[in-house]
Amino acid sequence: MMKPDNPAEPFKKALAEATKTMAHDAELTVSYSVDPPGMSADTIRLPQVSRRMTRDEVLLARGTADAYALRHRFHDTKTHAKYAPQGQMARDLYEAMETARCEAMGAREMPGTAGNIDAKIAHEAERKGYSQISRREDASLATAAGYLVRELATGRALPKGASNVANLWRGFVDQQASGDLEQVGAVLDDQTAFAKLARRVIADLGYGDQLGEDPDEAEEEGQDEAQEDEENPDSSGDDQDDSEDSEASPEQSQEDTQEESQAQVSMEEAPDADMSDEAELPDGEAPLEPPPPAPHSEADPNYSVYTTDFDEEIRAEELAEPAELERLRAYLDQQLEPLKGAVSRLANKLQRRLQAQQNRSWLFDLEEGMLDAGRLARVVANPTTPLSFKQEKDTEFRDTVVTLLLDNSGSMRGRPISIAAICADVLARTLERCQVKVEILGFTTRAWKGGQSRERWLANGRPQQPGRLNDLRHIVYKGADAPWRRARANLGLMMKEGLLKENIDGEALEWAHRRVAGRPEARKILMVISDGAPVDDSTLSVNPANFLEKHLRDVIAMVERRRAVELIAIGIGHDVTRYYQRAVTITDVEQLAGAITEQLAALFESDPKARARAMGRVARR
Repeated sequence: MMKPDNPAEPFKKALAEATKTMAHDAELTVSYSVDPPGMSADTIRLPQVSRRMTRDEVLLARGTADAYALRHRFHDTKTHAKYAPQGQMARDLYEAMETARCEAMGAREMPGTAGNIDAKIAHEAERKGYSQISRREDASLATAAGYLVRELATGRALPKGASNVANLWRGFVDQQASGDLEQVGAVLDDQTAFAKLARRVIADLGYGDQLGEDPDEAEEEGQDEAQEDEENPDSSGDDQDDSEDSEASPEQSQEDTQEESQAQVSMEEAPDADMSDEAELPDGEAPLEPPPPAPHSEADPNYSVYTTDFDEEIRAEELAEPAELERLRAYLDQQLEPLKGAVSRLANKLQRRLQAQQNRSWLFDLEEGMLDAGRLARVVANPTTPLSFKQEKDTEFRDTVVTLLLDNSGSMRGRPISIAAICADVLARTLERCQVKVEILGFTTRAWKGGQSRERWLANGRPQQPGRLNDLRHIVYKGADAPWRRARANLGLMMKEGLLKENIDGEALEWAHRRVAGRPEARKILMVISDGAPVDDSTLSVNPANFLEKHLRDVIAMVERRRAVELIAIGIGHDVTRYYQRAVTITDVEQLAGAITEQLAALFESDPKARARAMGRVARR
């Protein structure tokens, strides 16, 4: 018997069969891919297992397979959809708790799955850096709620990173929802009861306004109305009784008529009085009221900012001397040196893809060019017919502009900011070769802990819920009309010590959107490169915990709803699909070729149907 070429194949086949058995679905399709894992109605995509079959690869594949199989087995889509909340944060909490329920059910019936899923959770927590965080704002409440539900339902200790997140949020969750959470174990095997419990917990945590209508009450009202209709199919009898009553008591009818006429007179007199008051004011002498201040955000008129006096929009050249920019660019080039081959291959591959899409049309019936073999039949039929030639017609992207918006927050320090700078470098150089204009922007704050905005707030007596409470810094690394060679050194600024501070993503995205929307090009693309949720300690310490996150979601919804600008996001080491419809996550430059090339090329696809299919793949990632 011949040994398989890939030693991992027997393991992958065995794991696929075990997954089908655990899911109770022999028709389930199980595949392995370098793309992020995922699950649909009849397909499970697991992480790739290499020939080396390292321990981490095997544990991650097993844990992911068990998690998806348990979800497939214990989860009912209709019940889940029936009780799903309307608001985004409430949906995130609801989804995290349901995932924890399915995994806990598996741990009860098949204890061996618990250890595998622990390995998966540990891997995800390590990838997101949960073991190093010290503030609960660095991890979402939904993530912590999922961990706490799993801990309560299984009685198992959480892996290190997950335990850190759970402990950071434990006090808040216990204070708000400990009573309802204690009932988790009793309703674990009843998805309907668990969904109702989850909705109560979400309300306890302060997101009851996002739940929407109670589906059970809506059903009861519908049943009551149907029953009333059956019991009273015709209300004409009631009308007849009323008419008989009116005929039986003419005196009462006359009194009612008099009251109605008096009410009508009084109603008619009221507007006349108002008109007379207005008439007494001389023309042009009406008091002028100052117009209301313009809202700080088009996406959410209620989004508040304490002061904009200290915000700045600044060019990269103004934040460092030319000599320092060259030194920082040289340092960035050192980071690129080990990856020079991979980056060059990426740039060439992306350029080939884009140029291949440029050359899509032909000019026919020419006197010179390539011989048109499709028209040779005419020459055979009639030798006097001249030969026909064709030429490929170039279709350049003359009317397209791409804006790259880079997260310059402190959490990007180190490897993530280097990856972001490399992404911007490669994409800008490559797109410029293809005659696509590129703008590169960055966003951070001028100071930690609020800066001058917070100092003014403190001096004014600390008003309640002041809104955004920090000084914005929006950086222009490269203008859309500037050639790349002039802006090349500017990207080195991201290596500058002390530049990266807080990140207020919503206002930055709205700023970038305004800039690109005002461009004359017919097609506009906005690509965000970030590492996760907005965080600003000064703002979040005196406003609701979801203040910045809600605004980011509102801005994204506005951009995607208007459709004037195509929006796509790249997550650096963190999953940003919970914010953006079109998103892809990378953890290293080595993944650039697979993660960016196809997706960016898809944006330039001339065929709308082909572009929709390609971008659908982005959304599923």
